[in-house]
Amino acid sequence: MSTYIGIDYGTKRIGIALSDDSGTLAFPLEVIPAGKESTGRIKDIADEHTASAIVMGESRMRSGEENPILKDSRACADELEKTTGLKVYFEWEYDTSQEARKMQGKTEVNDASAAALILQRYLDKQNG
Repeated sequence: MSTYIGIDYGTKRIGIALSDDSGTLAFPLEVIPAGKESTGRIKDIADEHTASAIVMGESRMRSGEENPILKDSRACADELEKTTGLKVYFEWEYDTSQEARKMQGKTEVNDASAAALILQRYLDKQNG
């Protein structure tokens, strides 16, 4: 049984998702402001849900080249690994925010839904 945290990293907001206990399905959880407090909030979520790993969206351009936000998200991942003691895995996240908007319209929880899409992609690969 493994619960995973999914993260859609942004410079203004961070979307957070959780998997079920079996590590099969991902669900949007919440959106938090990006900044100094975000790492602590994610650690609290990890502790509360006894998470076993974190999956963060790997932001790249369609061509596969790195985009400007990837450097920031890698720094965030390093900080999360130190703070939570959990391994952070990256999953390609191209178009997840647009996908979330298509499914539910523009809402305050789009970033959490994008995080759930990122996490679901990872879980699907892990579970074959």
